[in-house]
Amino acid sequence: MGKRVVIDEEECMGCEACVEIAPDVFEFDDDAGKALVAQPEGGDVGLIEEAMDACPADCITWEG
Repeated sequence: MGKRVVIDEEECMGCEACVEIAPDVFEFDDDAGKALVAQPEGGDVGLIEEAMDACPADCITWEG
């Protein structure tokens, strides 16, 4: 199995930057006020990397 993208939801500040950059991969949980990974198998790697770079909490990582 390849790498999967994960968000440390404890660290997520709910800024929604990742959702704006890669909406096919990330979504916002309005109830929790945090982002989550909607498609852990990934998507556009360039957009995922851009979302990682834009994350002020630095809570998006590759696993696996």
